Amino acid sequence: MADAVGSIDTPDAQDEVPEAQKKTRKGGKRAKKGPLKRLALFYRQIVAELRKVVWPTRNQLTTYTTVVIVFVVIVIGLVTVIDYGLSHAAKYVFG
Repeated sequence: MADAVGSIDTPDAQDEVPEAQKKTRKGGKRAKKGPLKRLALFYRQIVAELRKVVWPTRNQLTTYTTVVIVFVVIVIGLVTVIDYGLSHAAKYVFG
């Protein structure tokens, strides 16, 4: 029985490309660069990303900071009360 066209055993004529026609890529975008050039590129990309950031206004920043401080104070109070209660419970149980 004959092989089907395009089977694994017999490649199609269009699939065969002479070595001279194959393109060899040298580097491209990810070519090896020196460490200083890569570091400079990294910092340029950081600055470009920071320019895209929408920074909060002073009023928003004050509001956010106040909310965070109030939340932290509440959590500290809650942990203090739980710690105090558990320490008294341990003293009661263990003498």
